[in-house]
Amino acid sequence: MTDSRPARAALPIKSLIAPGIATLVVFAVLVALGTWQLQRLYWKEALIAHVESRLKAPPVSAPGPEAWPTLDLAEADYTPVTVSGTFLNDREALLYMTLMSPKGPIGGVGWQVFTPLRTDPGWIVYVNRGFVPDDRRDAATRMEGQPAGHVTVTGLLRRPERPWHVFSDGMSADNQWFAREPALFARAAGLPAAEVAPYSIDADATPNPGGLPQGGETLVNFPNNHLQYVGTWYGLALALLAVFFVYARGVLRRGPPQA
Repeated sequence: MTDSRPARAALPIKSLIAPGIATLVVFAVLVALGTWQLQRLYWKEALIAHVESRLKAPPVSAPGPEAWPTLDLAEADYTPVTVSGTFLNDREALLYMTLMSPKGPIGGVGWQVFTPLRTDPGWIVYVNRGFVPDDRRDAATRMEGQPAGHVTVTGLLRRPERPWHVFSDGMSADNQWFAREPALFARAAGLPAAEVAPYSIDADATPNPGGLPQGGETLVNFPNNHLQYVGTWYGLALALLAVFFVYARGVLRRGPPQA
């Protein structure tokens, strides 16, 4: 009579092969996600340090058309710049904003006023002159804050925001916008695209006549939750191994089914 006990003893182990492979695959995915978030954490910390050091640097001349083709907008973001020219006050664009923690006296629901500036060399750049409350979005209610002569603007170069629109060309029928897109501002205002800078400038807190727009309200905030995500993914990976260990121990303890 043939002894079937070794074959029967192997049955529980064989039953763990498929769950074990599945556990390893999911474990590898969870570890990969945790490692990716760890890399993102290092990148975000380096970015924050880089921007914080840049904000303290003296302003440089805003890049002109000769620099635009090779300008890395992501790298240049938050660079202090200065530029001189004349505002085209009749072409301003309004960008929706809820100013929760104002640096100036005014906050709440309102608009950022983007006004094109024709620079001394002739090209155009949109300047975010600052925040106005919703009841002052009409330029006629803040005429004091619309200088007609030559001005010098100092502020932070800002890259355009990623368009949020999917099912339209992004144009605003009422000149009220929800993303920082100087190319579309210019198109709506009838300005020649080739003359408009691909970036905008957030003006500093130098007071405007009449107090509006309220400049210097650039939000320098980089959410950094990557360490939490690292803990989540690695924690799930360890929990998965623990669950498989408990399951496998139970299977081995029960042994093969009785004949």
